[in-house]
Amino acid sequence: MTFDLHGFGPALAAGTLMTIKLALSALSLGLVLGLLGALAKTSAAKPLQWLGGLYSTLVRGVPELLWVLLIYFGTVNLMRSLGEAIGYPQLELSAFAAGTIALGLCFGAYATEVFRGAILAIPKGHREAGQALGLSRPRILWRIILPQMWRIALPGLGNLFMILMKDTALVSVIGLEEIMRRSQIAVTASKEPFTFYMVAAFIYLGLTVVAMTGMYFLERRAARGFIRSAA
Repeated sequence: MTFDLHGFGPALAAGTLMTIKLALSALSLGLVLGLLGALAKTSAAKPLQWLGGLYSTLVRGVPELLWVLLIYFGTVNLMRSLGEAIGYPQLELSAFAAGTIALGLCFGAYATEVFRGAILAIPKGHREAGQALGLSRPRILWRIILPQMWRIALPGLGNLFMILMKDTALVSVIGLEEIMRRSQIAVTASKEPFTFYMVAAFIYLGLTVVAMTGMYFLERRAARGFIRSAA
């Protein structure tokens, strides 16, 4: 099967690059939020537990598309007021920034539960061993907890990243020219929806295969020196 792209090949390539940038930006933000959320939920302080639970419950309870729209359109007046205060009335949140914040916020909420489960899976004796060696709490976290947590959480984070890459299509509703937006423009001009939506599907599939391959090598690297107990 061959596809006549009617000269839209470079535009689709640019859309693919934008999708990758958006996914990686949202991933970076989401990992930070997820780790903070998990540390809050596993903290001994009740207020932190409450905040972590509120974040994960509130964000996961609202569809990702709504978060994209709320963050993009809901910040219009706020950004305008801030711009007037600093002498730049045209200040606004770009579609890329809004998409990064929205998708990163959603990824972080789900990653919170993945990280939380990984932290709880680490035997308490490991922390006690660190304390017996005289290590401070930050050092125990950095040297003992986080390396093990990362190894345990990687499969779950990989699945979340696959979902995140496909969720980048939602940002097309606010005008960001990623794969779906570029495909929609090409469909409007060529009147060939099957061709361009099929090409978009192949692009997403290719990105997923690349991401899966990357996750495979990350999991192998994280598991170095770790011996699984026989079932």
